[in-house]
Amino acid sequence: MSKSKGFFVCVEGLDASGKTTQAKLLTTNLRRRGFDAVCTTEPSGGGVGRLIRSFVLNREDRAPIELEALLFAADRIDHVESEVKPLLKQNKIVVCDRYVYSSLAYQGAAGLDLEWIECVNRFALRPDLTILLDVPTDVVLGRLKRKKTVMENKLNLDKVRQVYLKLEKDGRLTLLDGNKPRGEVAEAVFQTVSRSLKAKRLL
Repeated sequence: MSKSKGFFVCVEGLDASGKTTQAKLLTTNLRRRGFDAVCTTEPSGGGVGRLIRSFVLNREDRAPIELEALLFAADRIDHVESEVKPLLKQNKIVVCDRYVYSSLAYQGAAGLDLEWIECVNRFALRPDLTILLDVPTDVVLGRLKRKKTVMENKLNLDKVRQVYLKLEKDGRLTLLDGNKPRGEVAEAVFQTVSRSLKAKRLL
């Protein structure tokens, strides 16, 4: 049986950091260079993901933080088993907009123990590469044109950013400056992914 050459890369960052745009641009840039790349996102489009969007993300008050974390973990299992793993078995590059590190950053910043979050996400597939697009919170708040959620204030977002930076310091994320023109960020993201593909002899 031949070894799968699929590659799983995640793009992380604060809301309005440009992560969704960059995940899509990365997918496009990979396809232009002949790679079979697919972009996916969390919360997923599955049943649990739809529940999160309606029950957690679109409510006026905040759901209990433990419930949030468990729902995201459940959606992650569904997402990985139904989408990510089958695509990787087909040797595709899977680009994911948000993953387990969002749970660690957002629910961790809200007060949940990081080890507990890790525990409920212990079945999450380990990415080959995770990119953190770091943008100062003041810049992010200025970019948010829609109505801000209860968590989207400077104090809370500073806490989220600090968790992300701790994960980067621990060697789990690759940090890139997201506070640059979109094209420059896209090129930096693509070059980072290219280096990782070369290191795994996929390029």
